Amino acid sequence: MTPPAMPQSPQPKPSMLKAIFSRRMLVCVFCGFASGMPLYVLVQLLPAWLRDQGVSLKSIALFSLVGFPYTWKFLWSPFMDRIVPPILGRRRGWAAFTQLGLAIALASFSLLDPKHDLQTIAVVVTIVAFLSASQDIVLDAHRRELLPDSELGLGNSFFVNAYRASSLVPGSLALILADLLPWSQVHLIVASFMLLGVATSLWMPEPAVNVPPPRDFKQAVIDPFHEFFSRNGVKSAMLILTFMLLYKVGDSMATALATPFYLDLGFTKTEIGSVAKVASLWASIGGGIAGGLLMLRIGINRALWLFGVVQVMSILGFAALAEIGHSIPWLFAVVSFEYLGVGLGTAAFVAFIARSADKRYTATQIALLTSLTGVPRTFANASTGWIIEQLGYTQFFLLCTVIALPGMVLLHWVAPWGADPEPQPEPAT
Repeated sequence: MTPPAMPQSPQPKPSMLKAIFSRRMLVCVFCGFASGMPLYVLVQLLPAWLRDQGVSLKSIALFSLVGFPYTWKFLWSPFMDRIVPPILGRRRGWAAFTQLGLAIALASFSLLDPKHDLQTIAVVVTIVAFLSASQDIVLDAHRRELLPDSELGLGNSFFVNAYRASSLVPGSLALILADLLPWSQVHLIVASFMLLGVATSLWMPEPAVNVPPPRDFKQAVIDPFHEFFSRNGVKSAMLILTFMLLYKVGDSMATALATPFYLDLGFTKTEIGSVAKVASLWASIGGGIAGGLLMLRIGINRALWLFGVVQVMSILGFAALAEIGHSIPWLFAVVSFEYLGVGLGTAAFVAFIARSADKRYTATQIALLTSLTGVPRTFANASTGWIIEQLGYTQFFLLCTVIALPGMVLLHWVAPWGADPEPQPEPAT
């Protein structure tokens, strides 16, 4: 009979500089870059390539269905918890396997011609999406198991910001190179960046978690769901799930049609590209890094409250811009404030998701929770165009502000103001 795990004494908060420059944070940065690259290839590089080669907008729009594996990745996450690759360990082995597969799949675009191979391209895109979602499963689990609870905020903010920064390869570098080189060479260059992920998987440590892989279907599939709903009762679990559905939905709706909004206000595409896009990228990255550093001191619970307030207030900036109209200084200020809120709120939210997973079932539980957060975004964002046509931009942004409030109210139950809960004890084998 296995003795029960002894409770751990509270962990002291680490030195900020020691935490920032630790090997764990470097792993989070490189893993975030590897995780974001394939997604941005699909949503930024692929449409540009297809359109440049004369593919119709109707056909290109159908490729948006590639997001399917990202929404349903929890279906095969138990398999990645159950099966241990023959080399490198459970997390590193799966990470290296999916990253090597992604490098090969992305490179295979160089052999295809959109004018004649559109169906084959669709198959490769599906493979890329499946491998990318699978990579996310294992890297999310690895990060939860690698980071102590006190560093979840900082580590996840580094991961998310490296994830965003990876968009510069398929979204900027690749498009610049496409004016100088054939598309076949561009695809090979982009694919080569995935080798950074493979190298990271070979270098990063395998988390030392004292729990063996699931032995059967019950341990792999049933137990993760049973543990989540029985941890503090079904009511508590449902409150957490509802909070995850609502915390980011208002903010997500407000930015869903940002580019058409700027165009309708009379901003040129050059102004949007040089002002709005640059401001949004660096404000969200700066907000994420600042949020991670602050969470080392104030904890995840307080961060969800404080960053959530900034997130809600920043939506009102769009309403103000809708009334002001064409103004470059206001565009820069509003977009910077909005995406500062996005960066702060996302850093705290992702850290909360990681903390909500039991270390015995990280892959399955985090895959379920991250999949769930995409559901309201998909359906709510799809309705934004109709709402704007009915209400106008100013009223729409005010509505988004109201929609963001229920998620804030739920914080009273799911993350009460005050110190974070004690770190999870290491589970007994």
